[in-house]
Amino acid sequence: MAEIINLRNARKQKARAAKDVQAAQNRVLFGQTKAEKLRQASEKALAEKRIEGHKKDEPK
Repeated sequence: MAEIINLRNARKQKARAAKDVQAAQNRVLFGQTKAEKLRQASEKALAEKRIEGHKKDEPK
């Protein structure tokens, strides 16, 4: 005989699982501290400066 389940509870469990997945994604995307953001920005600026320094000047 099949197991009887409450559909209301099943929907709630499914919604909770979806919220947990979304929360995990948000932690990855937005979970950086201010110091980490500043460090990443400075590393990016340094890399861009190095690339710009290696470019050749084109004659006009």
